[in-house]
Amino acid sequence: MKKLNIAGAMLIALLSLSGTLKAQEQQVTKSAPSPEAQAKADAEVDKKAIDWVTSLSLTDTAKATRVKNVIATHLKAIRDWNNNHSYESVPAGIDPATGKALSTMDRQIIINSSLPKSVHENLMTGLRNDLTEEQVETVLDKYTIGKVAFTLAGYKSIIPNLTPVEEEAILANLKLAREQAIDFKNIKQVSAIFEIYKTRNEQYLNSNGRNWHKLYGDYTKAIIAKKAADKAAKDKVATQK
Repeated sequence: MKKLNIAGAMLIALLSLSGTLKAQEQQVTKSAPSPEAQAKADAEVDKKAIDWVTSLSLTDTAKATRVKNVIATHLKAIRDWNNNHSYESVPAGIDPATGKALSTMDRQIIINSSLPKSVHENLMTGLRNDLTEEQVETVLDKYTIGKVAFTLAGYKSIIPNLTPVEEEAILANLKLAREQAIDFKNIKQVSAIFEIYKTRNEQYLNSNGRNWHKLYGDYTKAIIAKKAADKAAKDKVATQK
């Protein structure tokens, strides 16, 4: 019986070791892509950087090359940090501000936000060394697919009588969101960063005499009513034919 127990223990140990080695092998494969895959990924980033710089219509070739390189370097750093730092490195727990369990996205945002500050600073310094502030904003809009203008337009639709002071405060928060969001890999993460600043905007509006919940509710009801009216009109035309 004792021999059988020893044999069983050895079998379990071997299976455990096999599983550990397999997991390590998978991790190595994930964190170290093949040279071909790495070259392809880098080429895609370089193309994106070239496309963004081309949109600036720079006439100075040397300047365009420097800007392209600083963007590509930043994009690759963001990609690699995200790929090499899994959300699992952040323990599951709760958001102390809400008490809700941290989602997978929350945990990925937390680990990605630990990216060295120099990565962001090098990009912004490199851009401002060669570009006007307007051109820098154009590049940042490329990173965030124009979410500043899109989101601001949304606020204007929800609050038709938005004042210049309110618009300035909202826009300032959206620009802060944009600059922070460029250090995150994909649009889902970018949107998550914008949500932080959209909440700040709603708090700002509420603290300055607005009722964001009512404004948004009224806007939603108006959209639903318009869709119903459009459908009724379309049905009426179809019936008359």
